[in-house]
Amino acid sequence: MKLMREEKYVKLTPLITMHADLKEPVPIGEGPAGNRLVYDVTGGYFEGDRLRGEVLASGGDWILIDSDGVGHLDVRATLLTDDGAHIYVQYYGAFISSDDIAAKLAAGESPEFGDTHFVTQPRFETGDDRYRWLNSVVAVAEGRALVNAVEYRIYEATS
Repeated sequence: MKLMREEKYVKLTPLITMHADLKEPVPIGEGPAGNRLVYDVTGGYFEGDRLRGEVLASGGDWILIDSDGVGHLDVRATLLTDDGAHIYVQYYGAFISSDDIAAKLAAGESPEFGDTHFVTQPRFETGDDRYRWLNSVVAVAEGRALVNAVEYRIYEATS
């Protein structure tokens, strides 16, 4: 007798949408691993069903663009919830630009989510008891580049 098993999949539940304002990049230049740019975070906001607040002007993105044109993200930011908790977020990811994306941004237009490959893996840390549950969250995000900003839809992965 063959037993039937119910297939189970990872579920992605919306956690927050995060918008970060950025300064013009500091061009570090072409190095042995690619072209390095540094974007300073100047502020922003985040919101979701369980938490909301502001992105503090204390983070940045140390992006490395390789010879294939893939941008390798290395981002760190500090969030401040509307009820006073500090949350550190760090993520790595990949961004592939295109002529269409560059043209939209140059024209002051915003691409939509999904217009290009732009994915990250946020990790949260906090010592605040109200948000300690974030320390065990496994998250993935889709991003989009905006004019002098970036925006992410961050999802919690659950089984």
